[in-house]
Order: sequence, then C-alpha cells, then structure tokens
Amino acid sequence: MSTDPESRGGFGPYLEGVGPTFVDEDEVKTIRFGHAEDLERALELYGEYVAAFLVEPIQGEAGIVVPDEGYLKKVQALCKQHNVLLICDEIQTGLCRTGKMLASQWDNIRPDMILLGKALSGGVYPVSAVLADKDVMLCIRPGEHGSTYGGNPLGCAVAITALQVLEEEKLADRAERLGQVFRSSVLKLNSPLVST
Repeated sequence: MSTDPESRGGFGPYLEGVGPTFVDEDEVKTIRFGHAEDLERALELYGEYVAAFLVEPIQGEAGIVVPDEGYLKKVQALCKQHNVLLICDEIQTGLCRTGKMLASQWDNIRPDMILLGKALSGGVYPVSAVLADKDVMLCIRPGEHGSTYGGNPLGCAVAITALQVLEEEKLADRAERLGQVFRSSVLKLNSPLVST
C-alpha cells in the first residue's frame, strides 16, 4: 500500500487496482495522504469497484505526517457516499499514543474497521486485532476464514491487561500533556527541518 519506492521495490508484481494509484484519463495518479480530493476523484471513477480505503490517521513511514484537521472526516464522508469501507490502520498511532485512545478520534470519526497492534500488548507479547461492527465482521462466517493464532488465551489476557493499564493510568491524557511539551520545545528550536 506504500508509495515509498524503498517499500515497494522488489516486492511485485502487484495486484491491479489495489494500492495507492489509479488511472485518470490514461494518467496514473497517486492518492496522496491528506488530499481528500484525490480520493474523491478515484471514487468518482472507480467507487463501484472499491471495497475499502485503508489509511493511517497519522503517517509514520517518512517522518510523522499529520493531516489537516477534517481530512479523515472528509474521507469518511466520501467512503459513505460510495459505499466503501473506511479502514484506519492504528497499529502505530492507536491506544493512547496521540493523546486520544485512537488517533482517528481527533477528527471525531468512527471508522468501519480499525487495525490494532504493537501497543495492544504493551510491548510484552505479539498481539493484533481487527475491530469492526457485526455487520462487517459477520460477513465472514465460521469455517470460511481462519487465523493461525486467533483467540490465543495468553495474548488476549495480555491485551486486556494492557488496555486496563491504558485506562487506569490515563495514558492518553499523559501522552497529550507530554506531547504538548515536546512539540513546543521542538518548535522553539526554529529549525528548518521542522515544519507544522
């Protein structure tokens, strides 16, 4: 899904129609992060063929890229308009890392699906999760799809404990408070390497 040549090179061939590009009048265009107009055009052309739009609420691949306020809200509206699932990949940003339980909450949205990992276990055990409402999750019936490690009792216990710690110790509030201190300190450097 990446647009970074280092992350894409040597991993093909890619499935046609899957990924961050689309063809518009014989020109290959990229759906740029933070540019809802790119998604709008892609969905105008191909929306009836699109199952889902997967996006990180904050991109962490090439630095930390925070979209303008309202970007995710616009994306959600476009997805709803075209009957496309909105999937927020919160593996790097979720679970109190941005000052909210989920980074997508900064735009007051509730995605159709949320992907979680990393912080879900507090770094103790490899755990990941896909969150969605029943109307999405129950499209896959028992026996149609399996997970090698799904339902791992130890992993589930670790995840529940990690979630309790996040809540009880108010780690979202702490991240918000310390994030403000960090951002203001970095901005005071007046470095050309820092942009807002």
